[in-house]
Amino acid sequence: MTEETQVSDRMLRPLRVTVGHSGFERDIAALYRAPRNEALPAFVWLGGYRSDMSGTKALEMDRVADETGAAAIRFDYSGHGQSGGAFTDGTISRWLEEALAVIDHFGPRRVVLVGSSMGGWIALRALQELSRRQNPVDVAGLVLIAPAPDFTSALIEPHLGEKERRDLEEKGFFEEMSDYSPQPNIFTRALIEDGRLNRVLNGMIETGCPVHILQGMADPDVPYQHALTLMEHLPADDVVLTLIRDGDHRLSRAEDLARLEAALRGML
Repeated sequence: MTEETQVSDRMLRPLRVTVGHSGFERDIAALYRAPRNEALPAFVWLGGYRSDMSGTKALEMDRVADETGAAAIRFDYSGHGQSGGAFTDGTISRWLEEALAVIDHFGPRRVVLVGSSMGGWIALRALQELSRRQNPVDVAGLVLIAPAPDFTSALIEPHLGEKERRDLEEKGFFEEMSDYSPQPNIFTRALIEDGRLNRVLNGMIETGCPVHILQGMADPDVPYQHALTLMEHLPADDVVLTLIRDGDHRLSRAEDLARLEAALRGML
């Protein structure tokens, strides 16, 4: 990414953030919209598995930032979009490290974490890590779209067949046909094992901020019951759950984007 990209007639600043060391470096592509109103928190986009920062919902977040004057940070995980690194090296810990590095690079004092699917899991883990710091970044809110926390242990492992388990043991990965790409999804043993170490649905989650969850009830990938389970682990927070009866996993229709816009503006 070498040229500046224009969205909504305002210039964005593209750059690369180097993450990792000692042979584990990877260049993370990011786009930054500078704030016009410093009092507002910065929106941070955390995408889903095999998605990138140019998707419809990510662009909607950026549009809302542009209209309100808030900062907006978007990036691609390693192995995704325009970032370096191999997709098959990806784990929740690795992608979480990249998310935190990108936030640190831009240095916002307050953020609204916007997580889609797997990005919802990374948003929850990022909040935990940011809150443990001596000078924590203030997380002003979470907007979670079809969130998939603990998806490896809660949604994948229980449904593995004999062939998938054998492939994981012998090859270190298994493949699954994707409804969103001609290329199959690849799930590695490293991803699944690392997922167990990053579980958040094993106790009460204290976010200390408002949470708005958008969930389709016709989602074939993340059942809406998973969002209800997440709510059970957020007993102390101001949580709004919007269930969309005919909503799928993408939630990218015009009416879905309108709901996302309302949730984002509500966090400001």
